[in-house]
Amino acid sequence: MVVQTYIVDAFTRDGAGGNPAGVVLDAEQYSEQEMQHIANVLGFSETAFVSEIESHTHNVRFFTPTAEVRLCGHATIASYALLSLKNKIQPGSFTMITKAGPQRISLDDGLVSMTQNLPEFGSTLQPNDVAPCLGLQPQDLKNIQGLPIQIASTGLHKIFVPIRSLDRLMAIQPNFAKIEAFSRTNGTIGMYCYSLESLDNATAHCRNFAPVVGIQEDSATGTSAAALSCVLHRFGVLPKQPTLKLTYEQGYSINQPAELIVLLETSAQQITNIQVAGRAILRQSRTIEI
Repeated sequence: MVVQTYIVDAFTRDGAGGNPAGVVLDAEQYSEQEMQHIANVLGFSETAFVSEIESHTHNVRFFTPTAEVRLCGHATIASYALLSLKNKIQPGSFTMITKAGPQRISLDDGLVSMTQNLPEFGSTLQPNDVAPCLGLQPQDLKNIQGLPIQIASTGLHKIFVPIRSLDRLMAIQPNFAKIEAFSRTNGTIGMYCYSLESLDNATAHCRNFAPVVGIQEDSATGTSAAALSCVLHRFGVLPKQPTLKLTYEQGYSINQPAELIVLLETSAQQITNIQVAGRAILRQSRTIEI
């Protein structure tokens, strides 16, 4: 059987960079084992398998090279951008059914927005335990705003690690074995490290390590940018406004600059709506034989 796959760069900045995802359309014809095999052959951090249920409703499953995950931001952006490019959808609102529950998607002038689950917050962790995973010293993880190392999720649980400066963030030397073991112990899939210093006036500059699901470092992690926004809101870092548009830089450390947009809505200082948004370009198509 020959499978048509597409390679789409999501969260591009000015039409370049971004995070590549595999996308397979009309995926209802493939078994779970075949999906996993396709994702492994493509080798991207995630591959999305899209099946249309009815007009404006799709079932989407996400596979890393080694495992299925409940949700993936950049592969979602890639999928709906591709559907638009293939004239399978027009601008509007959609429902995406995932293993993390239904998600609301909107498409407007090439910008794909994905509504996230409301945040869940887990435990806070100690710099002395986390620093060895990153090749840093504990003092490097003590942010001047007093932000803790926080487990949080808007769909996928991850450890959010504040780094005191952009320089120390870029100096991280990840020990993937330690990150994986520590992440599993704490019921998460990896670490999202960030500095409130940025290159271009962004909300934060970020790096993502998720070896539990086969990702060493990737260039744009939408669900994590959304959850980080909730962490920053929780600890009073963000302006106290009912609507916020936040931007995140990621991927610079691996020469794949990406821009992620998060739209945050609050009422009485409680988060009521979270969306992650970005643009994408089709890089190439590829056939795979299974």
